[in-house]
Amino acid sequence: MIRWKNLIYNTSFALNCLLFFLLVFGANMKVPLYMQVIGRMHPLVLHFPIVLLVIVILWEILVNEKSHPALREPGDWLLLSAVFTAVVAALMGLFLSKEAGYDKDAIAFHKWTGVGISLITLGWFAFRNSIRNKKINAVILGAISLCGIVMAGDQGANITHGENFLLAPVTPQKTGPDVLLEDAVVYKDLIRPILEAKCITCHNSNKAKGELIMETDKLLLKGGKNGKLWDSTEAGFGLLMKRIHLPLEAKEHMPPKGKPQLSEEEIKALYYWIKEGADLTKKVTELSATDSLRMIATTFFKTVETDNYTFAAADEATVKKLNTDYLVVSPVALESPALGVEFYGASFYKGDQLKELQKVGNQVVTLNLNKMPVKDEDLQYISSMINLRKLNLSFTKISGASLSQLKNLKELRQLSLSGTAVKAADLQVLKDLPKLAFLYIWNTLVKDNDMAALQKQFPTAQIGKGFRGDTMIVKLNVPVIEGDKQVFTNAIGINLKHYIKGARLNYTLDGSEPDSLNSPVYKDSILINKTGVLKTKAFLQGWGSSDVVSKNYYRAGYVADSVRLVDPPNKDYKGSGGITISDGVKGDLDFKSGNWLGYRDTSLVAYMYFNNPATLSSVSFSTLVNMGGFIMPPARLEVWGGTTIHDLVLLKKLIPPQPDSLKSAYLMVFDCNFATKKISVLKVVAKPLPRLPAWHPAKKQKAWVFIDEVFLN
Repeated sequence: MIRWKNLIYNTSFALNCLLFFLLVFGANMKVPLYMQVIGRMHPLVLHFPIVLLVIVILWEILVNEKSHPALREPGDWLLLSAVFTAVVAALMGLFLSKEAGYDKDAIAFHKWTGVGISLITLGWFAFRNSIRNKKINAVILGAISLCGIVMAGDQGANITHGENFLLAPVTPQKTGPDVLLEDAVVYKDLIRPILEAKCITCHNSNKAKGELIMETDKLLLKGGKNGKLWDSTEAGFGLLMKRIHLPLEAKEHMPPKGKPQLSEEEIKALYYWIKEGADLTKKVTELSATDSLRMIATTFFKTVETDNYTFAAADEATVKKLNTDYLVVSPVALESPALGVEFYGASFYKGDQLKELQKVGNQVVTLNLNKMPVKDEDLQYISSMINLRKLNLSFTKISGASLSQLKNLKELRQLSLSGTAVKAADLQVLKDLPKLAFLYIWNTLVKDNDMAALQKQFPTAQIGKGFRGDTMIVKLNVPVIEGDKQVFTNAIGINLKHYIKGARLNYTLDGSEPDSLNSPVYKDSILINKTGVLKTKAFLQGWGSSDVVSKNYYRAGYVADSVRLVDPPNKDYKGSGGITISDGVKGDLDFKSGNWLGYRDTSLVAYMYFNNPATLSSVSFSTLVNMGGFIMPPARLEVWGGTTIHDLVLLKKLIPPQPDSLKSAYLMVFDCNFATKKISVLKVVAKPLPRLPAWHPAKKQKAWVFIDEVFLN
């Protein structure tokens, strides 16, 4: 045993000498390919000396060898094991550091710390008998070794996984407020965070794979050894998109297998950003409403209306009391505590109404006073609405002298002063509003030669663009379709209402757009007895008609007594299991809501059983289409039926039409009609597309199929 102990110690001593020599004099050393393989084993081997050294420290401090001399030999072997594995791990790390992509300065500290730990353990073993005479020696050496392990591990983690990887969970993060869609810059707030989350761990100053560093915009635009990352003139838009769409198993796929992958939405965001020129400064709101990149951005950002407000909701009775025929106070979104306020009819406006609104002042986030006779003294009541995001004072009677009343509106993002007597000097008091992003001053006393100076005072705001209040016709707000039930067995009655007295509601049940001449007028409850869509629109003399609001209704004549899925859905989109397709709970456009069954690698195959035979002539599949999320209509639908699972016959096969271009997400029901048949067992099949269509930016990827209900009639 002594001979083996001496052999291992002498080998470790020689390896430490080699390690120190290579560290000091091996700056230009070229590592052969077979040594690179050894170097890449560094992450595997380094865990052994860490564990062994921790055990050694505890052993040397806690075990009293004077009382237990028999424990001296096991202690020697523990320490010697730590010595040998430490120098082997350090040598492997040194070989690994010679590969391309590692910044020499960034890994220098990591290398010296690793070598230091190796030399300390070697010295500890060489002088172990002297060190054991006093426990304080072991305590000091143990503390130094632990500090070295933590520092080397932290730096190694930073090199491999990104800055501050080890301590990130307990380190306070420097995060600003959530960016809303109205404030977001496409690159800074959408594209840059994607790159930081999925790319920079491999492309930073510490670890620059392919000589590509993404830490700054300048270095990102420079590219790496293979050239620039993107080129909007190329067919595939360049290297970045090519690497992203390679198979996951491919060596050059980005991000590498085992790293967090880009989501479908993130891939689409990068694709359209590059396609549209990779602008670094354009705001999301500068894109047209139909722009593909803007539509994608709406899935990443909340708006003023859909923001997560944390303040308490206003008292419902108070809100109801504030509403009149010419003043509407209502939630800006479903189940939101935030309120929007709209004034109608200038002759009915009174300043006291603004004073009354102070009862819900904390909840008001949008306030529209367009063309109301608002005076300077009325602004004092608005100043108490501390959560106000949008304020429209266009074509009011304010002079601008009292705009200082608005200085308290620290959350204000959009201010419309068009058509007022406001002068450039009056706007000075607003320059400290921290979140002001839009300032509309069309048709005011602000002169053209004042605009340059104003833009400097409001560097982050868009000034004077896109608003003409004098030509604006006041539009009715949309009607309300009461009730949440959308799936029914027996006919149901649906009620409509509108906040403006005298508004006429026209509706349709056949999917057509309602108009004021030919569509039925709502008078009483609407009877719905079959699958269809209810659309309604508000009209009133002298007002602009409202937007159309619609709701889908689905008849389920029969409900299966039990459902069995042949293959489980994807673990992230598993709904409530098989019962999902017959529970009468409709999913919405949010495919992550938990009401959908998602299939990609296999087909949805479900058996639906009936205790008493059902007389069926139609099976309808309720699906989601979200092309940005790779969710397409099914490639094929099949309906099989019979009295037992062994005598099923094909009742209907349907090949749903596929879209030919990118569109916003929508819900779609596909009907499979067949000759009436009594059925005890029903088998339904929905097969996903094997590949996305050729026009899709991710055409090589597999498609998803999402089903939330199967309606039986």
